[in-house]
This record gives sequence, structure tokens and C-alpha cells, in this order.
Amino acid sequence: MGQCGITSSKTVLVFLNLIFWGAAGILCYVGAYVFITYDDYDHFFEDVYTLIPAVVIIAVGALLFIIGLIGCCATIRESRCGLATFVIILLLVFVTEVVVVVLGYVYRAKVENEVDRSIQKVYKTYNGTNPDAASRAIDYVQRQLHCCGIHNYSDWENTDWFKETKNQSVPLSCCRETASSCNGSLAHPSNLYAEGCEALVVKKLQEIMMHVIWAALAFAAIQLLGMLCACIVLCRRSRDPAYELLITGGTYA
Repeated sequence: MGQCGITSSKTVLVFLNLIFWGAAGILCYVGAYVFITYDDYDHFFEDVYTLIPAVVIIAVGALLFIIGLIGCCATIRESRCGLATFVIILLLVFVTEVVVVVLGYVYRAKVENEVDRSIQKVYKTYNGTNPDAASRAIDYVQRQLHCCGIHNYSDWENTDWFKETKNQSVPLSCCRETASSCNGSLAHPSNLYAEGCEALVVKKLQEIMMHVIWAALAFAAIQLLGMLCACIVLCRRSRDPAYELLITGGTYA
């Protein structure tokens, strides 16, 4: 009975180590996704500290590759020292992922204020004639999120670009995809996206942060199971004579 329980724990532990390698790839992907998406919206969110959870989660992903290797070797070779090291590293990574979740929630709550502060400035400096990086970012966001202006298309009337052009029109990026003849004219508002960009940018950034939070929570739960299985194997190795016999290939007298 003892041998069955040990073998079962070891099998689960080896399987979890394989999951750790898969998890490492997923965590690195999530972190990279956050970096790439942030690059598209960085003009609307100036607080670079928001990237801290993404940096940490990529580091955790890289560490999980090493953890999986240590765990597999320690389990196969029945190394008590290796299993103890495996548990300690898992515990440290678990604590790190809890920190990532907390930071994720903290920065998720700050998104709305940060975007509200930055987006006003970005729209005021828009230059559709000779677009800079910020102007291209506005056009990109309006096309991707199907929005126009900060709260709606009428916000463009307060921009320097609108006053300078004097043609009573908004950027072409405000035009609906279905409106083939749209030239941005305010005389035909039905051709323009009605929803403002601020709320959609906030929603997008908060969704990105939730991806980090859920990824960290999911793999923290897997690591908790890994620590539990490793502890079971360690405890039985110390207390169960059947385990020592299983290792040495001996038999009871």
C-alpha cells in the first residue's frame, strides 16, 4: 500500500514537472504579449512601472524551465536534497507569483487615472498632416478599437489640428469600415465611430493586466500541487521503510 502511494505521488510529480515546462512557455508568451500590446498603447499610459508584472512573469517562466529540470532529476534519482531544493524554489516562485497578482491588481486600478491624464495631452498634439509617433498611435487606436475622439467624435473640435485645418472634419481613422465614401466630415456623423477611445483603451489595458493575473493564479495553483507531492515523497522517504526498500531493491526479512 505504501509503495503504491509513493509511486502515485512520484508519477504525479513527474507529470507536474512536464506541466511546468509547458507553463514556462505560456508565461513567457503572456509576458511578451503584454510588452507588445503596451508598445501600441504606451502613448496613452506613461507609467512604465505597469510593465513590472510582465517582467516578473517572464522571469518566472524562465525559472520554471530550470525548476522542471531539477524536479525531474530529483524525482527520478530519488534525491532527497534535490527534492528539498525543488520544494524551496517552488515556494519562492509561488511567493513571487502572489506578488505578481497583487501588483497586477494595483496597476489595474491605476489604469483609468493614467489614461485619463495622458490621452488629453496626446489628442491635443495630434498632427495629421505630418504625423509623429503619438499621432500615428491615435490613428492606430481609432482603427483598431473602432472609436473616435476621447469621449466621442465631437472632442476633435477642441484640438489644434481641427482648428488649423478648418475643414470641419476628423481624421480618416474615425471612419467606419463600412463607410466607403467617408472623408471624416462632421456633416455625416453616421459614417464615424460613435464611441470614444478613452473607455476602450482603459478596458483593453485592464484586460491585458487580467491576463497576467489569471496566468499567475493558475500556475501558482499548479506549483502548490507540485510542492504538496514533493513533500509527500520527502516525508515517506524519511518515515516509510517500504520506500527505502523500493529504492534499494531489498525485501523484508
